[in-house]
Amino acid sequence: MKAIIIEDEKRAQIYLQGVLEQVAPEINIVAICDDLPSGVIAIRKHKPELVFLDIEMPKYNGLEIVNFFGENEIQFSIIFTTAYNQYAIQAFKTSALDYLLKPIDPEELKETLNRYIQKNSTLFHQQLVSLRESLTKETKIAIPDGNNLQLISTEEILYLKADSNYTQVVLQNGKKLITSRILRNFEENLKDYKQFFRCHKSYIVNTTFIETYSKSNGGTIVLKNNQEIPVSSEKSEELLSFFTKIER
Repeated sequence: MKAIIIEDEKRAQIYLQGVLEQVAPEINIVAICDDLPSGVIAIRKHKPELVFLDIEMPKYNGLEIVNFFGENEIQFSIIFTTAYNQYAIQAFKTSALDYLLKPIDPEELKETLNRYIQKNSTLFHQQLVSLRESLTKETKIAIPDGNNLQLISTEEILYLKADSNYTQVVLQNGKKLITSRILRNFEENLKDYKQFFRCHKSYIVNTTFIETYSKSNGGTIVLKNNQEIPVSSEKSEELLSFFTKIER
């Protein structure tokens, strides 16, 4: 059985390959890829029966595989590897797709492979679309405001700014909420929303609203509302990993 691993973390690649050799020596790993585009090329070349696909990768996440293959082209099964939280795991179950929760347990891997062998069927394009929609549907966070909680859609948030022992939450419509929670609390609570990035000790930005990035003056980004946000020098490369650069 031919298999391909698509995973951006080198240690995770080595670990998964080692566990597969231990619990399923009948699986022949024909390619290990660092990102989705190279994984798509490997799939078209090797035509594997099975693909181990990480979801959280820079530039393209694993669910975007549906953008590279037509509905009748997905002639392989996918086992997702993910560090998503319990809410997202429910979406996997609803979509009837196989997944392995990181760090991968060898026994769970063995059970997942047994399920695959028993049903021996490919995953359908619509299942992948359904999963992607489930994981990207609108979600809200509760922001303390005195005795109340303001329920705000994560898609409305432009950026968050540290203000002493408070945090300003700035929304698309220009509204600003001030809460007694410090920025570190928000960083922890927003870690499952991959569009948010702490680009500076005083700022967390929603990367979907970034319009331009300048390397001058230590690094600055401009959001769609023309707000300029500083970028720490040690954060610049990590920030650029969110986007696809056109090389010379």
